[in-house]
Amino acid sequence: MSNDDAKLSLVGSVSLGTGVMVGAGIFALVGQVAELAGPWVPHAFLAGGLVAALSSHAYARYSAANPTSGGIAMLLKAAYGPGFIAGSFSLFMYVSMVVAESLLARTFGTYLLRPWDLQDSAVLVPALGVVVIVAAALINIGGVGFVERSANVSAAIKVIGLGALAIAGLVAAGGASVGDAFTGTTTDDGAGGGVLGVLAATTLCVLAYKGFTTITNQGEDLREPERLLPRSIYLSIALCTGLYLLITLAVTASLEVPQIVEARDYALAAAAEPLFGSWGVNLTILVAVVATISGLLASIYAVSRLYEMLHSMGDVPLLPISLKRQPVLITATLAILVTVFFDLSQIASMGAILYLTMDIAVQWGVLRRLAPDIGARRWIPAVTIALDAVILTAFVTLQLQRSPAVVLAGVGTAVVILVAQGFVTRHQHRTADDDESAGSEHGAR
Repeated sequence: MSNDDAKLSLVGSVSLGTGVMVGAGIFALVGQVAELAGPWVPHAFLAGGLVAALSSHAYARYSAANPTSGGIAMLLKAAYGPGFIAGSFSLFMYVSMVVAESLLARTFGTYLLRPWDLQDSAVLVPALGVVVIVAAALINIGGVGFVERSANVSAAIKVIGLGALAIAGLVAAGGASVGDAFTGTTTDDGAGGGVLGVLAATTLCVLAYKGFTTITNQGEDLREPERLLPRSIYLSIALCTGLYLLITLAVTASLEVPQIVEARDYALAAAAEPLFGSWGVNLTILVAVVATISGLLASIYAVSRLYEMLHSMGDVPLLPISLKRQPVLITATLAILVTVFFDLSQIASMGAILYLTMDIAVQWGVLRRLAPDIGARRWIPAVTIALDAVILTAFVTLQLQRSPAVVLAGVGTAVVILVAQGFVTRHQHRTADDDESAGSEHGAR
């Protein structure tokens, strides 16, 4: 067997990418998006797909040009050089991915408890989240073989299961209800925040697509990465956009906006009940459980590898004790803390603020320095920066009015990262100066 035969094909890469992207976002965010966008939920997810597609151009071009080092940390290092800026925004990405793991964990607990009507439990939901994080971490510590073997199977279950539910839901709802959902016609009493609300909701929807960034790490495992890696990213985003559009149309055709908002953390299960009864709810719960468990397994593996890379770059420490697979343990511990102390709304908001801030830094780095070397079209990162800024500003503006603590949590996390990275950078410079002085003294002797 040749080396190419043992590598990922385009279909395999798209399968893995789509499997990572279809995670907690679509299960947990529909209710939160409805609260902001009102009846325009499908349109907000469509807009989120557009922003993600434009954003992905920078990552795709860099990874295609650097298939053996296509990670985001390396992109930032190439754009800004080693130091405070690259280290800070790499940590933004790392923390946003840890936050995404907490979103997966809480979604797991919420949907698993739905049959017993305990999905709002302030104790059981985070407790189950902690259990599934610990289990996923232990599996990763034991070896990644199971993670790799389960990826394609879980991806198929998620995509086929959600696609079947969405199509069946659209058929059951009828053409008139689907038409009303697509045009935003509703009988609610003005839920949502108009244009500002749709823009703010798009910020959350981008989280449902951010899994495309994991494809940038497939360069070494993909046949012809220079040609196939960008295609894999674009196809994965396109497939997820179509799937999300079908799902959100089915949900908004089945439930009124106030009902979606009331069932905010488990809106997909709530939408299945009036259309299909208990079997539809149970199938939705099964798909959600598979999606969150498989997503956690893959995410802890990928995020711990990012931590290893950041450690090799001198941006993060390891524990001062001898432990196996420390990056996995550190990542899982941070995810547990977020799961215990924040709810789904707060977790999603923190992740969105950190991720979009990091994405603006990536796009600016490509626009300003890397575009000629990687074959990127300058207008695409320029437009992406503008879109990121618009939707993030709208989101922060609305959340400051409705839930300022959420914004403070996101901003506070960013400040902590910046201060910590500043300390690390100063320490590195001081150490380098001391080594240089010691070397000079030794040479003088």
